[in-house]
Amino acid sequence: MKAAFAGLGVMGAPMARHLIKAGYPVTGYNRSPDKARAWAEANGGAFAATVAEAAKAAELFILCVGNDDDVRQVVTEALPHLATGAVIIDHTTTSAKVAREMAALAAGQGAFFIDAPVSGGQAGAENGQLSVMAGGDAAALARVETALMSYSKAIKHMGPSGAGQLTKMANQICIAGVVQGLAEAVHFAQSADLDTDAVLDAISKGAAQSWQMENRWKTMARGEFDFGFAVDWMRKDLGLVLDEARANGSHLALTALVDQFYSEVQAMGGARWDTSSLAARLQDRKPKG
Repeated sequence: MKAAFAGLGVMGAPMARHLIKAGYPVTGYNRSPDKARAWAEANGGAFAATVAEAAKAAELFILCVGNDDDVRQVVTEALPHLATGAVIIDHTTTSAKVAREMAALAAGQGAFFIDAPVSGGQAGAENGQLSVMAGGDAAALARVETALMSYSKAIKHMGPSGAGQLTKMANQICIAGVVQGLAEAVHFAQSADLDTDAVLDAISKGAAQSWQMENRWKTMARGEFDFGFAVDWMRKDLGLVLDEARANGSHLALTALVDQFYSEVQAMGGARWDTSSLAARLQDRKPKG
């Protein structure tokens, strides 16, 4: 199966590398040609200077780009050049609306569009351990599932087009609440002059346990935030969540509040800090380093 991958950033580059390691011929594309060339040289793939060139005769076209407009542009440019019946897998986190638009556009040109946002972050991409939540044609997804498993630990079909993006929104709602609760717990422990490592040991084996606690408690306590999923990206995602909530009538008071807290982190200069930097606004200090 001839594959192309558009968007060779911190997520896309390792995902495309895993595809090559699994034996798929991959042509990479990035808006920065130098980045695509460097990726190809490092991983044994090919690279293309344009979306059209990357998409030529591809049976599987994967993208992981920035936002709704980026998806519209890349998919529109790729569609006329893909193989008949090609499957487009979009790992970008976008609105459900654009997913439905692109699915209809692809269907009109004999292709399939699957909205397939991921969870697991950069570490998950590097280690091939992403969780994929997919919306769209189930049979088309099944055709390419083996390829996607080269960088995933789980793939779940959620329903029609847009369902993958809506599921990712639920994921981000959960993360926002958990990280804020964790930030407050760290802040409380420090204010009470407790040994934060001892607190972690005491509570991480019980009902409070979470991935965020296991991986972010200690760095939050030390004021270290220069890694992981950036605040700017989280605010983009929460903006999508809140827009969808206004449309479907759901009430997300906590999510809206945490989004406001992230805006305060941005004002502190933390636009590129990890999402665990919610702790920084409570600690009233900048991270080390």
